[in-house]
Amino acid sequence: MIYLSEFHFASENAEWQFFCRQRRTCYDSYFPFQLFPERELQQLELADVTILYGGNGSGKTTALNVVAQTLGLRRGAPFNTTSFFPDYCRLCSAHLLRPLPPDSWILTSDDVFDFMMDLRAINDGIDRRRDGLMEEVQDARYARVRMNSLADYDRLKLTVEARRHSDSQYARARLMHNVRTHSNGESAFLFFTQRIRPGALYLLDEPENSLAPDRQQELARYLVDSARFYDCQFLIATHSPFLLAMPGARVYDLDSRPVRPRRWTELPSVRAYYEFFRDHAAAFEP
Repeated sequence: MIYLSEFHFASENAEWQFFCRQRRTCYDSYFPFQLFPERELQQLELADVTILYGGNGSGKTTALNVVAQTLGLRRGAPFNTTSFFPDYCRLCSAHLLRPLPPDSWILTSDDVFDFMMDLRAINDGIDRRRDGLMEEVQDARYARVRMNSLADYDRLKLTVEARRHSDSQYARARLMHNVRTHSNGESAFLFFTQRIRPGALYLLDEPENSLAPDRQQELARYLVDSARFYDCQFLIATHSPFLLAMPGARVYDLDSRPVRPRRWTELPSVRAYYEFFRDHAAAFEP
């Protein structure tokens, strides 16, 4: 499902006109101005799955943030912005084939990290409460309660229950179970499967972070199925060969001048992997 069919970055002429109107001259950087004309990136024509490929400093993450801010997408973690970011986004334009679903998001590595930290914090809180209950049950079990008033009834009830049940039974009755613990990679994959819902546009910034190769392939299949069967559209910044190889994905090479679509097998990092394993093919033979 295609919601966003084209995105146009600010032209070099539009940037020049903006600077001509400015009276502010004390800034060292006008980021993200002057970034994309230098890379000859003018527009993106998007498919169901569109990928921005490039090395460090290629501008792929900035491009995602510009698209997200221009469209007003929901986001969790803050991003590296400047006072000129809104000015730049007002010079950009987007062509939508259908109204943008309200559940559309930009999801970044910081969001994944926050999700993993939240899981750990929940479990830490449960563990601390469990320790407190262990002390509570011991105190209640050996307490001597005299019924002098109705206020003593609850204390007596607690003592009876503590004597009737084991420590673990007493704690389980009052405490939620720990959230199932996962490795970082498992938690990262869980994050995407929980956050990506049918019928929305998603911008993903290097979703392969923390994922082992098998998990990256599993994520690639999940994204392809979400686009094919569940009306999702994806714009992804990545250099993972497993994501670059997704069937039907349109891959833009931000390291080329001008920026243009390329086959994933032509990309330098993918070729580096291919040549490495080709040169070491004998080591894999029995």
